[in-house]
Amino acid sequence: MNAKTKRAIRTALQTFVAVVAVVPALAAVIADSTALAAAAPWAVAAAATAAGAAGIVARLMASPVVEQILDRFGLGLTSDKETLAP
Repeated sequence: MNAKTKRAIRTALQTFVAVVAVVPALAAVIADSTALAAAAPWAVAAAATAAGAAGIVARLMASPVVEQILDRFGLGLTSDKETLAP
């Protein structure tokens, strides 16, 4: 597995963990409302979709073309060969 794919998977996992952290609060709100309880399966599907979409976007952002565009705006990442100054 190459580094770009690993980074995309890491981003999807980070998004998933962030969504999971919000689930207890969301469950408490849903428990108080019948209308929201009916929408709960959709909310879970939306959370899973958000994690997947974050991974796809991270993979696209790792492409050389997008990296060059981001470099123009000063938002590019340093290459693996460069080191950051402390």
